[in-house]
Amino acid sequence: MIRPRRNRKSETIRSLVRETEVTIKDLIYPLFLVDGKEIEDPILSLPGQKRWSVDMMLFEIESCLKLGIKCFVLFPGLEDHLKDADASYSYNERNFYLKAIKEIKNRFPEACLMSDVAMDPYSSDGHDGLVSDGKILNDETLPILGKMAVAQANAGIDIIGPSDMMDGRVGYIREELDTHGYQDVSIMSYTAKYASAFYGPFRDALASAPKMGDKKTYQMDPGNKYEAVREAELDESEGADFLMVKPALCYLDIIQLLKEGFNLPIAAYNVSGEYAMLKAASQKGWLDYDLAMQEMLLSIKRAGADVILTYAAKEFASLRR
Repeated sequence: MIRPRRNRKSETIRSLVRETEVTIKDLIYPLFLVDGKEIEDPILSLPGQKRWSVDMMLFEIESCLKLGIKCFVLFPGLEDHLKDADASYSYNERNFYLKAIKEIKNRFPEACLMSDVAMDPYSSDGHDGLVSDGKILNDETLPILGKMAVAQANAGIDIIGPSDMMDGRVGYIREELDTHGYQDVSIMSYTAKYASAFYGPFRDALASAPKMGDKKTYQMDPGNKYEAVREAELDESEGADFLMVKPALCYLDIIQLLKEGFNLPIAAYNVSGEYAMLKAASQKGWLDYDLAMQEMLLSIKRAGADVILTYAAKEFASLRR
C-alpha cells in the first residue's frame, strides 16, 4: 500500500523532504527613522515596532546583525513643518534621513540598506506624487523622484525602493542613477503595489496618510491580476533589479504569477496590517503568534517570493538562532 505518511513520521524525515523553507537571509527588516536623539517611540498599531532616532537605531541594527539579519529598509517620519507640496526636503543635504544612511553605512558597512522613494513622507499632501487641482501628476513627479534617488545613492544606499507607482519612474530613476555614476545601485521596484486596506498601521507610524482622496489612481486595483504582468514587463524593461508584490498575503497568486513569468528576483512585502492582525489575535489568545508568523512567511516563500520584507524579521531570526 502506498503510504505518503511514511514521509511525515518524524521531524528528521519531514525536514529531508520539505520543499520550501524560509531562512533569515530571505528577509528584509523595515525600520522607522525619526529625527532627534535617544528616541525609541513604540508604535501602538504595530506592537513590537518603534520609531528610532539614528543613535538608537544603530543599537537595533547591531542586534539584528548578530542574529543574522543583514538587510534593512528605512522609512523616514517627518514633522509637518518639513513637508511641502514639492517634497523638497527629500533631497535636501540637511535631510536627517540622508545623514542617517551615511552614519549607518559608516558604522556597519556590511549592512545592506534599502530606501523608500516616494513623495508621501515628505509631501504636505500625503500623496506619492505631485498634486495639482486634486490630481496626481505623473510626469511632473519623475524629476522629484530622480533627485530623491540620487541623493539617497550619494548617501550610500544599496537598493533604491521606488514605492510611488508613477508610470515610467523605474526608467527615469535608472537613467538618473547611471548619469550620476551610481550604476551599481540596485532598484527594487514596487511593481504590483495594490490599493490595499492593509496599510493602516504603516501610515500611523509615519503620519503619511493622504490629506485628500485616496491612492487608487496610481496604486493597482485589487481585482486585477494580469495588470501586474504588464507592470512587471515595464519595470523589467526599464532596468529594475527586483520586482515586488505588495501586500503579500492577499496577493499570493500575484507572487506566483510573477515568479513563473520573470527571471528577476521576486520580493513580497508582508505589510503592516498583515503583521498587526497576527499580533492582535495572539494578544487575545486566539493564535500562537510564533507558529502563525512562521506559517505566514512560509506561505509567502512557497508562493515564489525570493525576498520577504517583514516586520517579523527579528522575531523570526530570534526563533531560528
